[in-house]
Amino acid sequence: MKASKEIFLLGKAIEDADAVLIGAGAGLSAAAGYTYAGERFQKHFADFARKYHFHDMYSGGFYPYPTEEEKWAFWSRNIYCNRYDQPKSAGHEALLHIVREKDYFVLTTNVDHLFQNNGFAKERLFYTQGDYGLWQCKTPCHGKTYDNEDAVRRMIAAERDMRIPTELVPKCPVCGGAMEMNLRCDDTFVEDDGWRKASERYREFLDHQKTGRILYLELGVGMNTPGIIKFPFWRMTAENPAAVFATVNQEESYVPKEIESQSISVKGDIREVLALLAEHKA
Repeated sequence: MKASKEIFLLGKAIEDADAVLIGAGAGLSAAAGYTYAGERFQKHFADFARKYHFHDMYSGGFYPYPTEEEKWAFWSRNIYCNRYDQPKSAGHEALLHIVREKDYFVLTTNVDHLFQNNGFAKERLFYTQGDYGLWQCKTPCHGKTYDNEDAVRRMIAAERDMRIPTELVPKCPVCGGAMEMNLRCDDTFVEDDGWRKASERYREFLDHQKTGRILYLELGVGMNTPGIIKFPFWRMTAENPAAVFATVNQEESYVPKEIESQSISVKGDIREVLALLAEHKA
């Protein structure tokens, strides 16, 4: 990929910015290789596809498995390949290199922990939609989440014929009922203490950066949940004449007319764009 005028302008906007708010969607994780369908799905879930007739990991997460043993066989494998079996992401490392010296914050709807696993400071991250590495009570009977890495690894080791042993099915330590993923699917999502602290840090960042030269950098954000990143970024750009909005996306790179003069739109592979920006900064 060759550097374009838009990439040059984005590099200049990053250089000139006093602060950078990164809004990261599924497109950024996909650019890092974390796709939920196609070859990667077949590599990890060909047996599930043959038996249950779904063709992507997202659909597999909502499938009505007949037993908890089958459900957690799927989920343990899904969690492992998307959360714990993670090689370094060149795109995330390039992004960190680009913004490391800035006052930055990351707002993301992704739940794969790629930012923290690639060196981003925990106190500068807000995972709004949950984390593959956490479980909660399904009801929920209380507002706490639980790290699942050890349990997931035991499930992976013990799985046979797309089932885990009954004794490994997770149970709520408080009410004894079923456990569930800590992913925002409905109003049972647990916003635990860590979530609330991250939310407060995000609000403090926004309060501190209401004016001045801030770059709202949108990476791989589509229209599934535009109210979390896309619409607020547009609104905050419109409210601050010194702000710049930038979007990098393989497909959707729309900019409203109201902020066109403050915006940069780059259509292309996010990983390649970030690599060019990091090279320019070096």
